[in-house]
Amino acid sequence: MRDVSIATLDGWVAYLGDKALPVLARTKRELAVLREVESTVSARKIAQVILHDPLMTLRLLAFIEKRRRHSQHNEITTIERALMMIGISPFFEHFDALPTLEDHLDGHPQALLGVMRVIARARRASHWAREWALIRHDVDIDEITVAALLHDVAEIMCWVFAPKLSLDLRDLLRTDPHMRTAIAQRAVFNVTAQELQLALARAWKLPTLLIALMDDRHSVTPRARNVTLAVNLARHSAKGWDDPALPDDFKAIEELLHISHETLLGRLGLPIDGSPPPESPDDQEIDKES
Repeated sequence: MRDVSIATLDGWVAYLGDKALPVLARTKRELAVLREVESTVSARKIAQVILHDPLMTLRLLAFIEKRRRHSQHNEITTIERALMMIGISPFFEHFDALPTLEDHLDGHPQALLGVMRVIARARRASHWAREWALIRHDVDIDEITVAALLHDVAEIMCWVFAPKLSLDLRDLLRTDPHMRTAIAQRAVFNVTAQELQLALARAWKLPTLLIALMDDRHSVTPRARNVTLAVNLARHSAKGWDDPALPDDFKAIEELLHISHETLLGRLGLPIDGSPPPESPDDQEIDKES
């Protein structure tokens, strides 16, 4: 556990880049159930479990990149393809004794709650990104899903391996809610989450396509914009549907998908008659992990 900030981006990458990633206890339980029927289980079924967990998703992609031979020029950008390359039985053998996030943060309940909220947000972003990619008839919907799920994995890593600093960042933003998040991140960590995210992705040798989709600077392309807007919507709606940034999010999504405001609200499950919107699903989603 890191209690004091590291001075440089390279220092953070060196510290976080080689950590053994824990996974959600729910992921470990569900994979154990599937292993009992590994002779009949499909790669798609396993992928559905993995894509519930950004840490397990990252763990598998980093593993496949280490194993990929230099002669194999095609990068593996989706979980189902990664599983087919490894094989079902070898996958279960390699990912047998997984450490869990809950055990890792035992004794740090506030940090566990913090990381679970980021994971819940990442799931919502990936869900919306996938739905919008379907509307757009994207060339590969699974790539969009993975990129949105992993977009904020640097923030997750900081909660996992630097929980005190992450709590300091949370408290700083609560004290000054008008402070820009990137400025607060630099004040506490000496780097922004976006800088750390892209540097870690390169250190893990993640596919260049996924890195580009996670890079907000590339959001001029429809595919990357799909990911960015889903992540923004998940972040801005995390505490409720009254965030002042949401009207701009809605407008940008409507332009991307070429749909009306009423259609978008309907797809998001929001009222179109001016009645109060539902509460954020953050806490309900966290409760499901128990």
